[in-house]
Amino acid sequence: MRIGILGTGAMATALGGAWVRAGHEVLVGGRDEAAARQVAASIGASGGGGPAEAARFGQAVLVAVPAEAALSLVAPLAGELAGRTLLDCTVPMAPGVHGPALTTAAGDSVARRLAAVAPDARVAKVFGICHESIWTMPRPGFEGAPLGVPYCADGPETGAVVAGLVASMGCTPVDCGGLDRAGLLEAAAVFAVGVWWSGGEARHVFPSPALAPGAQDDVE
Repeated sequence: MRIGILGTGAMATALGGAWVRAGHEVLVGGRDEAAARQVAASIGASGGGGPAEAARFGQAVLVAVPAEAALSLVAPLAGELAGRTLLDCTVPMAPGVHGPALTTAAGDSVARRLAAVAPDARVAKVFGICHESIWTMPRPGFEGAPLGVPYCADGPETGAVVAGLVASMGCTPVDCGGLDRAGLLEAAAVFAVGVWWSGGEARHVFPSPALAPGAQDDVE
């Protein structure tokens, strides 16, 4: 797959590198084109350039900029993004009294806002749960199982593209529903960051019910 990346930060670099290792063609696009070329060279991508170039290049296009910058970056690219699969990994959060706080309202999400400003793109919320360091692993897996990657997509065709891309990275796609549920993934990411910020382990919060002795899952 040809993948364009909008952004030159840590997430853009980590995911771009993962996709290059998986055999995809990657072009990095940034407002600072010199930085985009530098990131591209560091991960072995096809090249670097401006945001419009990356949008035109990619069958899938990753939005890897701070959440508050995503709309202003994507809106002018709506024409180039028509028919592309737009991958939103942003996490809308800000410092709060008790840790990171979600900056979107209930029922809203950055993904839905991106769909509104790029109406002819196919949009998915994905890759925002994990810290960027996870994507530097050759085939992310923990406790003997591949990493599960949750996503919300605006339709089956978008979901199929995302699932195939996730699987190509050696991970397990986890379909979490339509784009109306994207806000739940954003909230989950902020929750996980808050747990880590407090010194806890988010993975300890969600054990499978099947692990409990006598669980119904064990006898069916």
